[in-house]
Amino acid sequence: MAQKTVLIAGASRGIGLEFARQYAIQGWKVYAGVRTPAKATELMRVKGVEVIPLDVTSANSIAGAAWHADEDPLDLLVVCAGLYGPETQGFLAPGNEDFDAVMHTNVLGPMRVIQAFADSLISRRGKIAVISSTMGSISGTTSATGLLYRASKAAVNMVAKCAASEYGPRGLTVVSLHPGWVKTAMGGPNAQIEAYDSVLGMRGVLDRVGPADNGAYLNYDGTPIPW
Repeated sequence: MAQKTVLIAGASRGIGLEFARQYAIQGWKVYAGVRTPAKATELMRVKGVEVIPLDVTSANSIAGAAWHADEDPLDLLVVCAGLYGPETQGFLAPGNEDFDAVMHTNVLGPMRVIQAFADSLISRRGKIAVISSTMGSISGTTSATGLLYRASKAAVNMVAKCAASEYGPRGLTVVSLHPGWVKTAMGGPNAQIEAYDSVLGMRGVLDRVGPADNGAYLNYDGTPIPW
């Protein structure tokens, strides 16, 4: 069986790092995209992972990373890069700087990354996983906590849905995945699950999904999430 290839955008730590580790252990060829490779010391210790520069807020950086997919067509793209932004507890509009940082990373970044790698994935009838959050569920929202993050995740869900509509007829499967409340730098020490278990679950979901699931919004265990 031919070796499969995955590119992970935002792999320096947390969920992205765990995706890189688990796919490498499974024998995949792993391109791990990070903003500053020299600082990704833990990632560089993972055997079988090629660390590449990839800043999702830079169109030039994304274009520079895309040539890897020209040489090695991708079977899977995982878009993990994300910022939480201000930890607001109520309805509090962000400042311009916070808004730009979160929206460029969480929304514009995935738009550009998906567009840059879509043709490579189509050639292998591949899959795209956009790491979202239940905080992006409009029908499930009962609080304004983390207002900017919520807005960005609702927006990136639409990005994934539009990508599914655009590229699904050409052979791609695109899904939004909620990783759970994970013990990472973003999730904090009081989170409910370890990164290993979250990624193991999401890998299982990605193994199972196909064209019939295109555009789905799913929990890390595969349970559908209401929009």
